[in-house]
Amino acid sequence: MSAQPLPVAEPGEVRRAAWRLIRSDRAAFIAVLLANCAAAGAGLVGPWLLGQIVNEVQAGAGVATIDRLGLLVVLAAAAQLLIGHQARRLGYRFGERTAARLREQLADRLMRIPARAVEGAGTGDLTSRATTDAGLVSVALRDAAPEVVFALAQALIIIVAVVLLSPVLGAVGLVSLVAIPVVLRWYLRRARSAYLAQAAAHAEVADVLAGTAAGARTVEALGLQERRAADCSSAIAAATAAQLRTLRLRSVFFPTINASTALAVGAAFGVGGLLYLDHQLSLGTVVAVVLYLRQLTTPIDTILIWVETLQSSAASFARIEGLASSAEPPRRSAEGVTTVPTDQDIVVTDVRYAYDGADVLHGVDLDVRAGEHLAVVGTSGAGKTTLGRLIAGIDRPRSGRVTVGGADVAGLAPEQLRRHIVLVTQEHHVFADPLRDNLTIAAPHATDAELLEALDVLGADWFDDLPDGLDTDLGTHRLGGAQAQHVALARVLLANPHTLVLDEATALLDPTTARRTEQALAATIQGRTIIAVAHRLQTARDADRIAVMEGGRITELGHHDHLVTTATSYAALWATWSADTSHDRTDNHE
Repeated sequence: MSAQPLPVAEPGEVRRAAWRLIRSDRAAFIAVLLANCAAAGAGLVGPWLLGQIVNEVQAGAGVATIDRLGLLVVLAAAAQLLIGHQARRLGYRFGERTAARLREQLADRLMRIPARAVEGAGTGDLTSRATTDAGLVSVALRDAAPEVVFALAQALIIIVAVVLLSPVLGAVGLVSLVAIPVVLRWYLRRARSAYLAQAAAHAEVADVLAGTAAGARTVEALGLQERRAADCSSAIAAATAAQLRTLRLRSVFFPTINASTALAVGAAFGVGGLLYLDHQLSLGTVVAVVLYLRQLTTPIDTILIWVETLQSSAASFARIEGLASSAEPPRRSAEGVTTVPTDQDIVVTDVRYAYDGADVLHGVDLDVRAGEHLAVVGTSGAGKTTLGRLIAGIDRPRSGRVTVGGADVAGLAPEQLRRHIVLVTQEHHVFADPLRDNLTIAAPHATDAELLEALDVLGADWFDDLPDGLDTDLGTHRLGGAQAQHVALARVLLANPHTLVLDEATALLDPTTARRTEQALAATIQGRTIIAVAHRLQTARDADRIAVMEGGRITELGHHDHLVTTATSYAALWATWSADTSHDRTDNHE
């Protein structure tokens, strides 16, 4: 199955999201704008005074007059420096606060993205959004945005000053700059898609490289080196092509801008000289206009320096904001359903669930009594894992309801839900941290004695071989599959919920160890409810009841002895499993 990329926000959604960020710190944003306008206004004084100095010299003014004007030029430059420094300081502080809010928002959304969406997209896409894209947006907010705001304010005020000083030369300058909006429109129409494609290509490279590194042993065992190398080369080639596309855009955009600003200065100088010779303008006015237009190159160069960062960060912002549509909304209970469980009974009522529009559960009804051991069996794709995830509150039903103690499971806050129900799957994760930290995730205040007791109950005799005991760094001391599963089950014991949903939780253990672990787990949680998605029917035989699933429905429900004596699907499954295990025992004996 091909990867399904996570969504990307549309331009309108991006603008609304940016406006929400600005409104959350509106006073600071207004202060940034005013400070930048004041700094740009202070920058206008110097060229105008230089023009006045030229006129005064031409008129034969004395040294005192020139010194006075020169002192004002120095004071204006100092004022611009100080105000500009304050404007940038305000801008950087605004950018840092906004970047912090964006990162908090991103973290919240990442925690609310369903696992199925992450699995469908691939880890590279999500990782690149949380790292590369978030970093680019932070840089833009912290560095690029304040600089560009200042440059835009300065450019706008300079153009207004030129027009007010000499409408003729202002018109000449504006005509010379007419290529800028044309090429800017051309660039912006193509830049968004180009930079989005570039970001997606880089995410694909990260995904392929991460997948190859994670599956290195499988690649080596199956001799897939050439195929994986070809996949990596293909992804890198696509990323290079995407990078070259944005480079071609910049190779047209940047030279056009630079040529336009140079043309504006030259045209104003030439036309201004002619007007001066014709006695229509003073020499000081011509000098001031030329200096203003020459000064215009500074903000334009600043914008050019940051334009690539702004475009790539805009594409990154669209990718980050796109996560909003994948993140599930905050949990709320259905109308008329209590939000506080009153007992430990679990009730599944007419539940339907769909992947990509097609229902995989069809009106499932199930009551699980407190303290009951229920096994859910069936062929692959029957809906066992989906039902377990719904009961554990990982996913939400498309219709129907799952309740614990009368409270809607989908409406319970995660920390409240995990006090009642915990899902344990065959897929587990051991963090590259000390063993103690890996265990206290489930019980932050657990003592070392409690941690050791949980491992001992599960028969984790490998603990004695660890070099530093609970302080052993599991990033350097790798655990095997069975050992990692013990860590996952120990977390469950420490969390101590009243209901466990075990989705083939011992699948990675050998049959003997799995049987011992299941017995230890069952003995430890007497009086708790166990809902076990079982692929070993030996586990199902020990259950109080067995639910048989076929095609997204529960077709049979009862005890092992009752179900196996009837001509049912479970009887057929049991006969097949018994024959297979008997054959395995015969092979082992031989």
